[in-house]
Amino acid sequence: MPAVRTPREVLTCYYEAMLDKSPDDLADLYSVDAVHEFPFASLGFPPRFEGREAVRAGYRAVWGASPAEVREVRRVAAYETTDPEVIIAEHVVVGTLPAQDAPFTVPGLMVLHVHDGLITRVRDYMDGSAVAGPS
Repeated sequence: MPAVRTPREVLTCYYEAMLDKSPDDLADLYSVDAVHEFPFASLGFPPRFEGREAVRAGYRAVWGASPAEVREVRRVAAYETTDPEVIIAEHVVVGTLPAQDAPFTVPGLMVLHVHDGLITRVRDYMDGSAVAGPS
């Protein structure tokens, strides 16, 4: 049986799934009853996904419908907290909208709660409107 991933290792896997736009790889990082919240949700975007399968279905729909191509996830910083199951991460997603030949950058901050190597809760603060136009 493989060792349980640390919150920092889960964060690395999370970024890899984002870069690959893989809803399955992303969802597999979550516990069955995890909650993923978007406190700054864009119009038409749900404020939360409840459960691993909702994460899978939600990201499959969002990433599947998006023409955005993710080129890089820049890791700005990751902060350990006094709670060993919580990590706070700053990042910038860099990509393009091919049809418009328009680059974009999406700054974000996430608070990940990880128990036994699986995400139990995410508060995902991102500027999704940044994808709408040139950076």
